[in-house]
Amino acid sequence: MRAFARTMSLRSITASRKRITPILPPVVHLNDVEGRLCSLLNEFVEHLKQQDGIQTTCRFAGGWVRDKLLGAESNDIDVAIEDMTGVSFANRLVEFLKSNKNESVRDPITVEANPEQSKHLETAKMKLWGTELDLVNLRAEEYAEDSRIPNQITFGTPLVDALRRDITINSLFYNVHSRSIEDYTEKGLDDLRDGLIRTPLAPRETFLDDPLRVIRTIRFSSRFGYELAQELKDSAASQEIQSALAQKISRDRVGEEVDKMMRGRDPLHAIQLIHELGLYSSIFWTPATVLETFSSTPKDPLQGLMAATILHSLTTVPSPLPAIHPLLSQHFTLHSSTRPRLFLASALTPFKNIIYTDAKGKAHPAVESVLRDGCKLGNQSSYLSGIPTLFLASDLLKNPTLEGERFNDRPERVAIGLLLRDKSVHNPNVGSTWPVSILFSLVQELLPLWRTPEDYDTGKVEECIKTYNRFVSRVEELDLVEVGDAKTVLTGKDLKAVPSAPELPGPWTGRALAQVMEWQLEHPEGTKEECIAWLDGRFADGLVDVSPDLSTNQKRTKGGEGGSAKKTKR
Repeated sequence: MRAFARTMSLRSITASRKRITPILPPVVHLNDVEGRLCSLLNEFVEHLKQQDGIQTTCRFAGGWVRDKLLGAESNDIDVAIEDMTGVSFANRLVEFLKSNKNESVRDPITVEANPEQSKHLETAKMKLWGTELDLVNLRAEEYAEDSRIPNQITFGTPLVDALRRDITINSLFYNVHSRSIEDYTEKGLDDLRDGLIRTPLAPRETFLDDPLRVIRTIRFSSRFGYELAQELKDSAASQEIQSALAQKISRDRVGEEVDKMMRGRDPLHAIQLIHELGLYSSIFWTPATVLETFSSTPKDPLQGLMAATILHSLTTVPSPLPAIHPLLSQHFTLHSSTRPRLFLASALTPFKNIIYTDAKGKAHPAVESVLRDGCKLGNQSSYLSGIPTLFLASDLLKNPTLEGERFNDRPERVAIGLLLRDKSVHNPNVGSTWPVSILFSLVQELLPLWRTPEDYDTGKVEECIKTYNRFVSRVEELDLVEVGDAKTVLTGKDLKAVPSAPELPGPWTGRALAQVMEWQLEHPEGTKEECIAWLDGRFADGLVDVSPDLSTNQKRTKGGEGGSAKKTKR
């Protein structure tokens, strides 16, 4: 009977999360540039009133206010203009700066409205004193039932604009004239203080207007460690909202949010919320034409949550599990793309070992379609190129004891070196190093030892981690840490010095250099001259395959045997 433990539960992980707390009392501390900007905008608004009778008000909006209250600095400010377009305001502001302030400033850039990218209004962008400003008018929006794109946008009041935002903590304003915070929803400051994510209006109304906000609430919850309001959870999990999410949201917008979650402060929390709200199939989606060619049915999404939980527990400090080898933990944080790629790969574990067939009959890993078609994620963070490779590597590296058939009659150093040099295991072009592949393989091998995210087989988990640690330690002992990037002691040109080798160039070159790598793994102190002598003997004994590469030979003999003879003669 297996013994299970509860020492590492999702509940304990969640309880240990530290949420970001705001500055109390809620006071915005302006730096020198922000103070100058407020003074300038206040003066300019007074100028518009006196010169042209234009009445307007400026407010810093949304994320800047939230982040300032949380003690974070930002050099990117959204400026909300009342009863005046952002483009018109920005153009007049630049004229004012040049003529009245003798400031050298570039003309603003107009960003056209692009509703598919959540830019519903024409925006003016300008840079002043090192700070990026996005200027846009306060808005009121009306949405059609079948689209997340507003079918009517008009000038709005601060209250209407605030109520139409995604969550209350993003609905705060900072009035540059009174130098005060404005909380028109009367919820934003309380929710920032209490660590709560909720919508300004009823969540059903907010989500039906723009279902992308469902995913954004998950991202902000994981970013700040805040709880989702229960009514928000209930609405997000409803079939009505999930259908709207599938029908109204472009996949590239979904992928953009997923990328931000994986890069964020707590990707495990995001994956947990996706699972809790039943959004897995809506977010990690595949087209029906692809799905019907799957070689098998994807596993329970719970597998993805458990894999992410294991990854989090292996890499967090202190870890609730036995410590992993330092090389593995170092490579987890060595490159900024590694952490998000590993968490997303873990979340996609239900698609492991599933193949689909494209229109040309070519087979592909199912996870490719999820990344490319479902999330529109390319090679940022090496998602599309790196995640399928991680799954291939996890099969190659499983139970890395190198006993029995794995040796294939090769010496230990050769067998380990070749394994770590495999392109699926170590390929910097897709962001993978062998320690990263080892870590992900460990996650996948630990997964069957979990019954739920809370219950795992303590003894077998500890023994599995020890097996992987012993393997990495052996890599160090054999001086193979850098083997993935090692160059062969001989180059292609050096093969000219091998007396028995055929005339260069030839398709056999790669095969010969592969044998050279095996030799130098077995003879780490061997010299170039010794390798040439060894390889000469291999050629003389017919132990290097020098047969022509068929595809290359066909290209060379285009036009028949005569063409081949001419090529050889020349």
